[in-house]
Amino acid sequence: MTMATRSVCQVFQRRFASAAASLRPLPAEVRSQRNAVFSREQARQRALYPRIEKIEVSMHGPGLDGTLLIMNRGMSTPLSCARHLTEHHVKNSALALVDGEPWPLHQPLTSSCSLTLLTFKDSDPTLVNQAYWRSCAALLGQVIETAFKDEYTVELLSTPEVAVTSGAFCCDVVLDPQLDSWTPSEESLRSLTRGAQQLIHQDQAWEPLEVVPSVALEVFSHSRCKQEEVEQKASQNPKGTVMLYRCGDHVLLSGGPLVARTGLCSQYEVTALHNLGQGSWGVQRRAQGLSLPLQLQAHHTVWRKLRQRAEKLVDAPGFEEVTPASPAQQPPTSQ
Repeated sequence: MTMATRSVCQVFQRRFASAAASLRPLPAEVRSQRNAVFSREQARQRALYPRIEKIEVSMHGPGLDGTLLIMNRGMSTPLSCARHLTEHHVKNSALALVDGEPWPLHQPLTSSCSLTLLTFKDSDPTLVNQAYWRSCAALLGQVIETAFKDEYTVELLSTPEVAVTSGAFCCDVVLDPQLDSWTPSEESLRSLTRGAQQLIHQDQAWEPLEVVPSVALEVFSHSRCKQEEVEQKASQNPKGTVMLYRCGDHVLLSGGPLVARTGLCSQYEVTALHNLGQGSWGVQRRAQGLSLPLQLQAHHTVWRKLRQRAEKLVDAPGFEEVTPASPAQQPPTSQ
C-alpha cells in the first residue's frame, strides 16, 4: 500500500511539474509585460511636467566653457544639449556629468545645472570606461536572454561589477535545468557574438528610468531572482530608488550608468561561457566578452592577445560556494 501511494504521488508530482511549465509565460510575453510597465511609468513621469518650464544649462569642456543653453525642464536631456552644439558632440558623447554627478545621456534634466559631456578620449576616461564595460555586459545579457528556444528558461542574475583591467566584462546567468550539462561550442560563442553585433548595428538607445521599488518589482514580477536584486539595490541607495534601462524590448536593472547607445560599441566578441557550478538559483554560468568602443580600435594582432586573456575566467566578487559542474553533453539548437 505504501509503495502504491508513493508511486501515485510521484505521478502527480510529474504532472504538476509539467503543468507548471505549461503555465509559464513565454519569453516574448514576459518582455512585452516588462515593456508595458516601463512605458507606463515613463509616461507618468513625463506627465509630471505639464507646462514647459525653462532651465539654464551651463556647459563645460574643451571650447564650451561659458556656453549657456536654455532648455526645457523634465524634457531636455544631455543629448538634447549636445544637439545644440555640434555633430561631433552628438556622435562622440557617451555619458554626462550633471553638477559633477554621472548622468545618462537620455535622462531628462530636472533643474538648472552645470553639464559636461564625456567621451572615450577625455584626459580621464575612467567614468566612461566603467559605464562602457557595464553596457557591454548589459548587451551580452540581452543577447543570451533571446538566444535559446522558447522552451528553455533564461534567468539573468545580478551583473558583477568588474574593472576594465580585469580583461573581460561578464554577465552571470542561470539557464534552463535541461541545459545543466550543456557546454557551448565555439560556434555557439560565434552565434552570440553575431547577435551582439546585430544590436550594435541597430544603434539602439539605452533608455534610463529611475523608479521606486514597487514599479521595479512589477516589471520583474516573473523573476524572484530579479525581485530580490531590486530590494537589495533599493536598500543600498539613499534615495531608495533603482535604475532601469530599456534597449529595444529588453528591460534591465543596472547598478550604475550605461553609455548612450549600442552603436558606441565597435569591436565586440563573446569569448567564453564558464560553468561555475550549482548556486542558489541553479547551475550558474559566467558569460564573458571583450569590446572596444568606436573611437578606439586595436590591430588584429593586439586584439587576438586581448581575446586570449578575455577567455580566462574573471574572478568577480559576490558569488557563493558552488558544487562542481556535471560533464558536458550535446548542446541544444538555438534560434
